[in-house]
Amino acid sequence: MFEKHALPHFRAGLRVLEIGPDGFPSAYRAAVERSFGAPLAWDTLDLFNEPRLTFVATSEYSFPIESDTYDVVLSGQVIEHVRKPWVWIREVARVCKPGGTVITVNPVSWPYHEAPIDCWRVYPEGMRALYDDASLDVLACEWGSLELGGFGRYVPGASEENYGRRRRFVNRVLGRFGVPVERAYDTVTVGRRR
Repeated sequence: MFEKHALPHFRAGLRVLEIGPDGFPSAYRAAVERSFGAPLAWDTLDLFNEPRLTFVATSEYSFPIESDTYDVVLSGQVIEHVRKPWVWIREVARVCKPGGTVITVNPVSWPYHEAPIDCWRVYPEGMRALYDDASLDVLACEWGSLELGGFGRYVPGASEENYGRRRRFVNRVLGRFGVPVERAYDTVTVGRRR
């Protein structure tokens, strides 16, 4: 979903802040760098003190970054762990330059997972409302899944990668007989700061 809907909003020379990276480099950074063949100016922020981070936030709602700093602010699989996303998204927008891009990727169907908390699943209309409240104009907001194509019926759930070999096999066999196949759904939202 990120590569399909968000990757086109990156280009060489942009300054990027990633909130809550999944590694160093993160999967998102690796996808962007594969596309451009060279690294971008890429900073990271999280609540947990990790030496490879660029910034450690003092709270969910206060980033130690000057306003209007980044061309792109990206968070993937983060908003579900934020207690008050309507407050958080304003802080995300604050560190983005006017005319800059905010990108969020969030699970819609993923099972409960603490890290350390799990609070929300947000569909496109909810993301549009959050972006509007933070003075972000929505450029794209898509809900869907790119997993397990080729079956007639699907139900929201976890990604197939979280199941054992036997359950994956059974899902695929039953899917060929019209039984709905479980797959993960995400919402990807791209907005421009007013």
